[in-house]
Amino acid sequence: MGLRYTGGILSAGLNGINYPVTAVEYLVVAGGGGGGSRVAGGGGAGGLLTAAGFAVASGTALTVTVGAGGAGGTGGGGGTVGVDSVFSSITASGGGRGGGGSSVAAGAGGSGGGAANSATVGGAGTSGQGFAGGVSSSSPQGAGAGGGGAGSVGLSSLGTPNNTGGGGGTGLCSTITGARVFYAGGGSGSGDVGLIASATAGGGEGGARLAATPQATSGTANTGGGGGGGGVGSGGTPNYDGGAGGSGIVILRYPSYLAPATSTTGSPETYVSGNYRVYKFVASGTITF
Repeated sequence: MGLRYTGGILSAGLNGINYPVTAVEYLVVAGGGGGGSRVAGGGGAGGLLTAAGFAVASGTALTVTVGAGGAGGTGGGGGTVGVDSVFSSITASGGGRGGGGSSVAAGAGGSGGGAANSATVGGAGTSGQGFAGGVSSSSPQGAGAGGGGAGSVGLSSLGTPNNTGGGGGTGLCSTITGARVFYAGGGSGSGDVGLIASATAGGGEGGARLAATPQATSGTANTGGGGGGGGVGSGGTPNYDGGAGGSGIVILRYPSYLAPATSTTGSPETYVSGNYRVYKFVASGTITF
């Protein structure tokens, strides 16, 4: 008899057989969107997809693509959409761009980007992957809204006299690696006062218009967090760049009594945590069971 799984306890059989893998649990997070420039919206988080029981066939190389985060906006422009992440037939959509200045609209994505100032709407999210970006406040200065996250919509900014940037939408927590980790939080928008996006979810912080540090921060790498919206100097110049979106990640696991993958490319981190064998990809590659 081989290794058997008995209600959460692993027991070794006499011949030490590792049974073949027929299904895996996955977490696929796309790259986050870049935040916009000049009192701008935060980038939307990369789309997040997770499920157990995904069927795999022995001897077939399955594609793994880890999406890059989108670039932050410059010169008052909007950010760039994040890049999709893929495992086999599962595709998570890149996060939407944050709106820029007063004329560049926020973009749709896995989660939508937040709107820049001038009372415009945020970008749409993708059903089952993330939420929409927030709505921005109006003149005279206005403020940028937060990008959407995998757990909630981006927060709308507050209008005059507060001119406060909206916080990014929250991410979601996963224990697929064996630890509690938050993924796919939206970036916060920029205003006279900056707001930190959900720090536990990887979103970047928006730059503050009247602060000494109006530069936005980027989303956290390998979480799919959206970039923060860039600020502007106190005299109306210069325009500060938006933060880049955080890169995505692909994580697979299955019971550790099953056989290891026969081959991988892309140098995933591989380990056993509890009763699970885990493969964590932070770069694109393949896996064959």
